[in-house]
Amino acid sequence: QVQLVESGGGLVQPGGSLRLSCAASGSIFRIDAMGWYRQRPGKQRELVAGISSRHETNYANSVKGRFTISRDNAKNTVYLQMNSLKPEDTAVYFCNALGLPGPSDRYYTDYWGRGTQVTVSS
Repeated sequence: QVQLVESGGGLVQPGGSLRLSCAASGSIFRIDAMGWYRQRPGKQRELVAGISSRHETNYANSVKGRFTISRDNAKNTVYLQMNSLKPEDTAVYFCNALGLPGPSDRYYTDYWGRGTQVTVSS
């Protein structure tokens, strides 16, 4: 069973920084895209940033220039460096991975972490 475990959330003042990490554990043949989503209070879950296995990245307009996504394929880990944080970045941040469970599997499986709380407040 594959698990995604996020870490690095917490309380930070506006303008501050946090770095989120997400490690995939368990047996998995291949992980393709990885990403970070967030769910703000009263809002639907939204994509924050995504990264392909070739390290191609995409960002939500609201975080461009402030957040940076990266990954370590050898460790099956994805990171989100968040700078210049704003109160509107307050949300539960979820890690996502698209992967093939085994070498004979033809269809990708969507994996999710349980989320980590990020609160930006003075």
